[in-house]
Amino acid sequence: MKNKIKKLALTYYSRKDVQEAIYNFCKKRETVARHQDSFGKRPDSLDYPSDVIQQVKKGFTSFHCSEEHWKDPLKLSTGMSEEEKNYLREGWDLVIDIDCEWFDYSKKAAKAVVDSLNEHGVENIGIKFSGSKGMHILVPWKAFPKRLGENKTKDLFPDLPRKIASYLRYYSERLMEKNLPEDFFSQFKNVDIKKGVKCKSCNKISKESRLIVYHCPSCGREEKKIKEKYKDYKCPECKEKYKIKIDKPYYNCESCNKNNEDFPDNFSTTTEIDLFELMDLDIVLVSSRHLFRAPYSLHEKGLASIVINKEDIEDFQPKSAKALGVEARDFYPEARENEAKELVTAALDWHKEEPRKKKSSKDFKNIRIDKKNITYPPCIKNILQGVKDGKKRALFILMSYFRSVGMNFEEIEEKLDEWNEKNKKKKKGLKQGYITSQISWNKNNKSVLPPNCDKENYKAIGVCTPDNTCKKIKNPINYTVRKQFAKMKNKKDKPRKKNEKKK
Repeated sequence: MKNKIKKLALTYYSRKDVQEAIYNFCKKRETVARHQDSFGKRPDSLDYPSDVIQQVKKGFTSFHCSEEHWKDPLKLSTGMSEEEKNYLREGWDLVIDIDCEWFDYSKKAAKAVVDSLNEHGVENIGIKFSGSKGMHILVPWKAFPKRLGENKTKDLFPDLPRKIASYLRYYSERLMEKNLPEDFFSQFKNVDIKKGVKCKSCNKISKESRLIVYHCPSCGREEKKIKEKYKDYKCPECKEKYKIKIDKPYYNCESCNKNNEDFPDNFSTTTEIDLFELMDLDIVLVSSRHLFRAPYSLHEKGLASIVINKEDIEDFQPKSAKALGVEARDFYPEARENEAKELVTAALDWHKEEPRKKKSSKDFKNIRIDKKNITYPPCIKNILQGVKDGKKRALFILMSYFRSVGMNFEEIEEKLDEWNEKNKKKKKGLKQGYITSQISWNKNNKSVLPPNCDKENYKAIGVCTPDNTCKKIKNPINYTVRKQFAKMKNKKDKPRKKNEKKK
């Protein structure tokens, strides 16, 4: 098989259109050649289209490139600091890597991801067959805002694309569920469902081990070790048997490299299984210097990683990617500036969790807001009149606010439907599917306060018109609570009318 692939590679990569397609995409990317299970030297890059065939003549059969764009890929090195990488990095693409044992479900997942991107205003998307059992979906760097607050977006890799990918995973599942066959879940009766501690950043089950601190009773030496199970050790200095000082669970996410020591709030116990886990399908594969198969590179099984159109996803068959029948074309789409701004905002809002703060005043503790007579703060009043821009951000604010004042989901849905009708009159409303998915997500997650008043959320959509009370509060909920408290106090202090004496 190896010799067969080598012969195929020599014929296939000799074509000028294939060389050009690979080279054009891989400019300013770290690009590494591979043969079977071994990669060539890193870092490496392509200087000319002809470099492709030169590598193939050395025995390599496929090409893999970085999601990140670099000033000079050859200056990369192992152990570089974040500052050094940020200096070299010019940007990054969002790459969604879909891979499932059942190719038909890979296609359904890819279609759901593309539809999710479209619903967030992202239209210019690159889609290609991975060459094996999945697909790669790409949103180009040009589509993303170049700054988020005080930070350059290029420096927010890999944290920001991970958050976006996690959000798309959640959003896409809801779209995908609608198109599954009736016997879908019966196919997984014998699947060993993963249970344990889930990483909140990427929704993956984390590896569990033990964090053990060993203490020498003789010389006082201490050692911290992370082990899958307890094991006896002796002190290397005095040969005394160590005693255990600390022994506690240690969780590490192998996907985003976070652990519960450095990020204690990033992990939660779960006994649930989501749709993508059930199919062993993951799209959150984002890490620094991560490589993925370049467009029109061969796979080690002999098929090519070819570009496909959105409308061809559902009907695509791997046999269409036989190398000798492939027609090469550019993969990188021409995006609009800030095309993915709405997607970034929605992903960050989805990830945002603000813990509830205890009220400092004892008088506020037992206040129950009268849901039939709510005093809305100016920002919420303005949103409820309908907004032209930033509807998804406004939806997040309203959802958080309504839950915080104690509305049930039937009441919230009714309020949101009324609000969306006003949006339609102003410009264009949100799709009902998006609102429904947000309500569904909130039903399965804890309530959070709306963003604080000093955040840009309100000014960005033009609804921040503060009055005198706004100057005294930090959060829109505080406004409503203060007004409710004032009503209760006035009612309590109001003097009763004396009965008139009979004449």
